[in-house]
Amino acid sequence: MKLDAQTIAGLAAHLESCELEARDTPKITDEHPQMDWDDAYAIQDAIRRRKTDRGHRIIGLKAGLTSHAKMKQMGVETPVFGFLADNFAVPEGGECRVSELIHPKVEPEIAFVTRRALKGPGCHIGAVLAATDFVLPGIEVIDSRYRDFKFDLKSVVADNTSAARFVVGGRAIPASEVDLRTIGIVLEKNGEPVAFGAGAAVLGHPAAAIAMLANHLGARGEEIPAGTLILSGGITEAVAVAAGDSVTLRVQGMGSVGLRFVE
Repeated sequence: MKLDAQTIAGLAAHLESCELEARDTPKITDEHPQMDWDDAYAIQDAIRRRKTDRGHRIIGLKAGLTSHAKMKQMGVETPVFGFLADNFAVPEGGECRVSELIHPKVEPEIAFVTRRALKGPGCHIGAVLAATDFVLPGIEVIDSRYRDFKFDLKSVVADNTSAARFVVGGRAIPASEVDLRTIGIVLEKNGEPVAFGAGAAVLGHPAAAIAMLANHLGARGEEIPAGTLILSGGITEAVAVAAGDSVTLRVQGMGSVGLRFVE
């Protein structure tokens, strides 16, 4: 690590304040170019502690930048990982307030719920599928706190991988009943299709993102607990949304899930 504890705490407070106040900031590596990956995740962990100290619960985990489309869109080459707090959750068909966000975008995802704990190193797709209780459609609303959505990978890790809101729903089915590589999705905005894809867009198989997350946590002496909800990453490029928009994700064999954006 290159940053001291006081600097990490200060950056965590700064980034979370930007989230809570819906204001943007230049990427933090502008002022701290020496920060490393351990610093980035330490800042994310400090944000997580700030939320739990105020009584929020961590209800899930997420992988980000896992599709080739997203990597190309963001100009990066490596997936990142973050957490989901209870106040990020939107009920199926519910409302998401854009006044609480900076520049929201939506991503279509496959969500996993585990029935057994997963821990690396050595976690692989087969282990993930064996430990999965069910999968279901999910929409993540991402909202980077960085000005103009411009950041490097360490800055976005520190910012909890742009996590903001999410909704899951549709039909939950056992992972053994679907080929997650070939499963097709359509993302609609205001009734019009705006993005198409298949599960293989996420690292060849959405479960690969979960395995990478388990191995990432294993290197830190942590695991994915049983009963964890995990968003496996955007299948397509993110789509910008604004007040008045309605978004629906339709997943082959899993039904649909949606939400509305209001001021």
